[in-house]
Order: sequence, then structure tokens, then C-alpha cells
Amino acid sequence: MAEQREASRDAVMTRIGQAVMLLHGGDREEARNRFGALWSEIGEAGDALDRATLAHYMADTQDDPGDELAWDLRALTAADGPGGERAARHPDAPALRAFYPSLHLSLVADYLKLRRPDAARFHLDRARAAAGTLADGRADDGYAQGVRAAIARLELRLREP
Repeated sequence: MAEQREASRDAVMTRIGQAVMLLHGGDREEARNRFGALWSEIGEAGDALDRATLAHYMADTQDDPGDELAWDLRALTAADGPGGERAARHPDAPALRAFYPSLHLSLVADYLKLRRPDAARFHLDRARAAAGTLADGRADDGYAQGVRAAIARLELRLREP
């Protein structure tokens, strides 16, 4: 049963990765179509990490800032899991905890686009707090360094008049 779940997880993450490659290659429409089809397949009851990852990237394919915000909120909701909290014993809990800074940083960017600085500040504070669970910024931890650099950049943007 665990092996079947892992194989299914790998297949979903592979498909997400393929759509991300399309997105980064400039084919937003095809990436959006693939993410949409996959979202329909895994549904609201799908694995939390799969849904959070998929919604996070689907947000990047949106043309409208309000739609982008809606997908980023779906990603955060998926990461939070049932009842608004992730069970500490769940096997995906460490991966989801590491994902929180990025989820909140995406929301900061969304709220800045929508000219909602108070909401942006709220999520910047959440991103900063979540970044505390990441590695200590060693040279080999590019993700943690990238998160901290994004926090610094967004702090500066929020200070601009």
C-alpha cells in the first residue's frame, strides 16, 4: 500500500515537473492546461503536497492577478491540510513546512500586485517566521538562501511609497 502511494506520488510529481518545464520554457498556456487536467484528476481529496505544489505552480500560469491569488490561496489551504493544520506525524509534514515560506512569499507578491500592502505585510511576516524552520543558510542550501533573499527584496518593496 505504501509502495503504491509512493508510485502514485512520483507519477503526479513527474507530471507537475513536466508542466513546470513548459512554464519555464515560456509555454504558459500548455502548462496551465496540463496543470488544470491534473488538478481535475487529483481533486480536493488528493495528497496535500501534490495539491499544494500543483496549485502553487498553477498560480504562475494565470494572467489575472486575482486568479493568481486564488490559486496561491488554494496552495496554502492544501498545505494546511484538513482542519487547517498539518499533522506532525504525517510523512509529508517536513516537506510542507519547508514549502510554507514560498507559499507565503507568493501571496506577498500577489497582494502587492493587487495593491493590498497590509495583506502583503501579513504574509511577509508569516514567510519570515516559516523561514526560521529552514536550514541555517549554509552555502549549499540554495533554497533557504533564495527564500531569505526574496524576503529582503519584498521588505524593500513594501517600504517604497
